Amino acid sequence: MTAPPIKMLALDLDGTVFRNDKTISQHTKDAIAAAIAKGVVVIPATGRALNGLPEEILALEGIQYALTSNGAAIWSLKDRKKLVDLPFSTQDTIAAMELMEAYDCMLDVYLDGKVYTSFSMLAKAETFAPPEMLEYVRKTRTAMENPKQYIVENGYRAEKITMFFRDEQQRQKAIAQTQALPWIEPTSSVPGNLELNAAGVDKGKGLGKLAEFLQIPIEQVMACGDGGNDIAMLQTAGWGVAMGNAPLEVQQAAKAVTLTNQQDGVAHAIETYILSI
Repeated sequence: MTAPPIKMLALDLDGTVFRNDKTISQHTKDAIAAAIAKGVVVIPATGRALNGLPEEILALEGIQYALTSNGAAIWSLKDRKKLVDLPFSTQDTIAAMELMEAYDCMLDVYLDGKVYTSFSMLAKAETFAPPEMLEYVRKTRTAMENPKQYIVENGYRAEKITMFFRDEQQRQKAIAQTQALPWIEPTSSVPGNLELNAAGVDKGKGLGKLAEFLQIPIEQVMACGDGGNDIAMLQTAGWGVAMGNAPLEVQQAAKAVTLTNQQDGVAHAIETYILSI
């Protein structure tokens, strides 16, 4: 590595920091702690909402900021203050939700750090959500009778809208439809999933906003990720590192490829590009 020393490290969670069983190895925790001790600003950079950040991450001393909802919301964790806010408009939130009602899917909407769904949608969780994410989905969703009415009455603007599909043809049709709409930024983080942000909003844009806020040159930012929703972040960061378990298109977007999430790839990347420099 010939780039300037890393000052900030953005870490995707699912499939990156997390192993397949949704745990974080001690090796990875130790490497993150060592990076923080060296003065690196370490942030979780996830599609999850604020209320979905795992305790194992929040418990790491020195984690001060979090990029959530694919970059639509960046938070100061100490005071739960939103530093970056890039949501849909209320009108577009409702329009996107109604667009997805034509598909056989489970739909959630991310509002101000929390995830909302309907009682009928939450009842579908076991059928639609990946088995390894079922507990997380049930734990983080707030169910209500009519989320759309709640959004309209309160003027809420969605950070993100996410869907789980059980039929891949349905998912591909929804992807094609949303890709053709100039006001939606569609992406995916796990199999069977589709995530919608406002146009131009992604982890890369959010990362750039936070780097600017912290006055850290983007050339001195490293990012690790494995999913389609990480591509923009890997391309934006001065040093993008794809996980060994990432699909080819994600690896091709990065400057380097580390080991898999099962092999402590994040720890290996930190040791290689931060601790050894």
